[in-house]
Order: sequence, then structure tokens, then C-alpha cells
Amino acid sequence: MRTKGTGATDGASLPEATLTGLGVSAGIAIGPAHVVETGFAQVPEYVLTQAAAEDEKQRFTEAVAKARRQLRKLKAKSASLPDAAAEEISYLLDAHLAIVSGSRLIRGVERRITEERLNAEWAVQTEMTAIAQQFAAMDDAYLAARIQDIRDVGGRLIRNLIDRQFQAYSTLPADSIILAEEITPADTALMDPKRIAGFATTMGGAEGHTAIMARSLGLPAVLGVADLLRRVHAGQTVIVDGTAGQVILDPSAETLEHYEARRAVLAAEQAQLRTLIALPSTTRDDIPVALAANIELPHEIAAVVDVGADGIGLLRTEFLFMNRDDLPTEQEQYEVLRGIVEGMDGKMVTLRTLDIGGEKLASALGPRFSPGNNPALGLRAIRLSLREPKLLETQFAAMLRAGAHGPVRILLPMVATIGEVRRAREILNRAARRLARRRVRMAPSLPPFGVMIEIPGTALAADAFARECDFFALGTNDLIQYTLAIDRGDEQVAGLYDPLHPAVLRLIQFSTQAAFRARIPFSVCGEMAGDPRYTAMLIGLGIRELSMTPAALLRVKGRVRVIDTIAARRRADVIMDQSDSSRIATLIEDFNEAL
Repeated sequence: MRTKGTGATDGASLPEATLTGLGVSAGIAIGPAHVVETGFAQVPEYVLTQAAAEDEKQRFTEAVAKARRQLRKLKAKSASLPDAAAEEISYLLDAHLAIVSGSRLIRGVERRITEERLNAEWAVQTEMTAIAQQFAAMDDAYLAARIQDIRDVGGRLIRNLIDRQFQAYSTLPADSIILAEEITPADTALMDPKRIAGFATTMGGAEGHTAIMARSLGLPAVLGVADLLRRVHAGQTVIVDGTAGQVILDPSAETLEHYEARRAVLAAEQAQLRTLIALPSTTRDDIPVALAANIELPHEIAAVVDVGADGIGLLRTEFLFMNRDDLPTEQEQYEVLRGIVEGMDGKMVTLRTLDIGGEKLASALGPRFSPGNNPALGLRAIRLSLREPKLLETQFAAMLRAGAHGPVRILLPMVATIGEVRRAREILNRAARRLARRRVRMAPSLPPFGVMIEIPGTALAADAFARECDFFALGTNDLIQYTLAIDRGDEQVAGLYDPLHPAVLRLIQFSTQAAFRARIPFSVCGEMAGDPRYTAMLIGLGIRELSMTPAALLRVKGRVRVIDTIAARRRADVIMDQSDSSRIATLIEDFNEAL
């Protein structure tokens, strides 16, 4: 931390302080500080009489029920977020809902109230500590990461029990800066970018859920800022530089002027990017590169059209199944998908089948599924759909019917074997025959049928998959996690999440070349596709279709238009000969600087 200058908050003379952390979401925010109160130092502790224990247990039951309502309400609210943010918060809130639905935490608290006659608040605190200690003793990174979910839910229960209201962001002054020890993705979901200018925390990593949501919402953010809360106070003027990873408290007049000028430059750059909307997405040597959008909700079509996307490269259909106790009918799914296809006005829409686990549909599917120890490796995505073929056939039928209103293609998530593709295709053919017998209007021919390349084994067997598929879509986020055995949401290992690891790049190259040899389309979606730093490398590898969040599309388009494909290919060849990711990063940075 460095200090200089004279404070410029409310007339008081305070030294300017610059703190350094991880810049996880680019941009500059300037505004008054809102310090989020964390922790429960005043959790009451007392022993109940035996007669009072039952009443206390009922009080706890009511707090749990309230937590469920809060989480469901938050899920409904989060549906309006951009696609990547909505997906991240959906996964997290499902985990939190599972915890308040008969988990070990809930059972342990009830036992402590009944047997030890502890008051509910102290029982929650005690059980949280016991679970955390046991998980930590197992020396397992995955379990260690789950501790935070337990703490988040426990904190919600304690707030409900002591009737402490959550600090709503909707009442804050415009351009407020949120400062906290930690901001969960659930907290981020409550932030309105029209009111909240940015945020900073003492905890968190660059590849965690909160960082991804900040980027999706376009909020400048800096995480991992040591001693952030030691001298900050409410109302203090704060600058968050999400590009440089700095937080400036009590900036001097000179510093304020400097950052306001930088913010104006960024705004001008954004305005300049919008001039690209009407221009073709072609490289400097006139090679077309299709830029599509990833979306999760129908209302995002407006943003896709606004930036001039070439189509929808990934429509996540999970929203059709969330926040309900039954399964959507074929007609329901068709009507929603039809609206999206028509909204794209003749541009290709890639429809991905359901990509969630059985535990998230338990109430709708009945008691046939039990949560696995590791949901990321369990019964989810195409595995679940093939276990429930009627579920998949209904979804295929809706997609085929939507295909009567514009071009669509069908994408299978988390495919690991050729057998899964063949079985899914059989179900697609069955759905098409059924629609034909009923004389239901559908796509004039079966849509292209493709798979997500997101499991290392699938990438390594890409040649075989290319003979069974019409196209590939490579999902970088999961491919990186599965290849490097890293949970990007676990801050203990988040620093090891490396898109430029040679193994990751070789898997991308191998699957890309398999698609070329088979003459089938190949696209890349995920965070790498939307990061301009990697655009030249991906183009150099021969990739000609990228799909990303609409907010990233124009910046990537600007990068595409200054790239020479021959030079990019030469640099990609050099990169693929490297064995050190830091050297690869340097080669990419040098190439980008020369553009």
C-alpha cells in the first residue's frame, strides 16, 4: 500500500491510499464506498430448558423455510442476468438449496437443539465449525471448496434467526462501490449495474464464480485486496481499477482527474467499438470469422441482435427446467424456442440439450436420483438425458418443431462415448418419425447434430466422433477444469486454472484438426472465445467460429479485423512447440502488441 496526496471525500484531509489485488473485471469505477458488514461476532449463546427445546426447533425450522424462499426468489431474480452469470449463479443457488433441504448441516443443528439444548443460532455456528474442521482434515480440495457453501448457507440461517436484514443494494446511491471481505455470487446477483459501479473484496480469485459474474455484468472488480477493510469507511470516495487490479481510497483531486479521464477514454473506446457493428467480421486478409453469441434466456436476444452477432452459437436450455416442480411439456418448450429462432431472423441457432444433473430435477423426476459425491463428474448432461429417454425425446421434438421457423442445429453436452451419440441420434430419429406421423410442422430436414468437446477423452477421440457428428463446439471452461483437475471456483487452486497450459492447447488443436479432416464445422465457446487476448492464437489454429457473451463480441471483432491469418498461423505454430505456459503467454502478448 502507498499513500500520497490529499483526500477528496467530504472536506476531510486524508492521505490517499492505493491497495493492490487481482483485477478480475476490467474497467474503472468511481463512487462512494458502501462497506458490507460481514461476520456474526454477536451470535447469542445460551442453553435451553428441555421444555423450550421443541419451540426452538420450530423456530429453526421456520428460519430454514425462510431461507428456501429467499434462495428461490434469488434464483428467479438471477434469471434476468447475462448468460454466463445466470449459469454460474444457478449452479451455486442449487447447491445452497440442497443444503437447506435436509443436509448434514440441517440435521446436525436439529440434533444440537434437541440433545444439547443449544439455542438455534449457536447450534448453527457450532455445526458449521465442526463440518469445516472435518472437511479440512480430509485434505481434499473439492471438499475444502464446499466449506464456503456451508458457511454461506449458515450465515443466511443466522441472519434469519436473529432477524438481521440483508443489506439491500437497491437503496444505495448511484455509482456506489461495494467493499467487503467477500462477495458471493449470490450477492453479485443482487447488483444492478445501473446503480452499482464496481466492487472490491479481500478474498476471491480471478476464475471463481464471483469474478465470472462481474465480467458478465460489466462491473469493474478487484478481488484479493489485503487489508481492504482496515481503514475504509462508508461514504469514502473510492476508485476501483479492474484493469490494473488497484483500489484507491480517498483519491486526491489530481488522481480523480486522471481516472475520470481514463474512464472517458474507455467510454470513447466502447463507442468506437459500436461502429464495428455494421462492418464484416473478417481478418485483415479478408478471411471471414463468424462471431456468435452464447445465451441462456429469451430476453437476451435483444443484446445478440444489438451487437450484430452472426447467430447463437450456444443456447443453454436449462432455464426451461428451473424453478418448477414439474417438467416442461413439448408445447411449452416449442413455444419458447420458436420465439428465439424467429428472433434471430434466419441466423443459425445452436440448441444445446439439457446440461444439469438429476439432483437439480429431483422433484420433477421423482425419487430416482441421489446426489453424487462430485456432481461435476456424476449423472448430468447427456448421461441424465439418456437415462431418461422420454425427457430427451420431448426436448428433441420441441427443437425439431422450432426448426420449422429458422435454421437450428442440435448440440449434446458432456459427451464421452460414441455410443452416447448413436443412442441420442436414435432418439432424435424417433422424435422426427412421431412428429411426421402426427403431421406436425417441423424442420424440413434433420438439423445438424453435434457434440460439445469438453472432456479430454472426447478431444483425444475427436477423429472417431467426427465420423458420427455434423459439427463440434469446444467448451473451454470445462475442458480446462477437467484437463487440469482444477475447480476454478476454489480459490485455493484457482491460480492453477490456466487456459494456456500446453495440454489444453494440444487438446484444442487435436480436436480442431480432426474436424478439418472430416470437413465439419468447428466452433469455440466459453471464456477463451470471448477474450481478445486469445483471438489471434485461435485463428492461427484454424478456428473460424467463436461464440461468446454478447458483451464481449465487439471487442473480439475489433481484434479479428486487425489480424493477418498467415502471421497468426505462424505464431500458433511456434506456440504449439512450447512446453511452458508463461513462454506461451509472452508469445501471445508480443504478437498482440504488434497488431
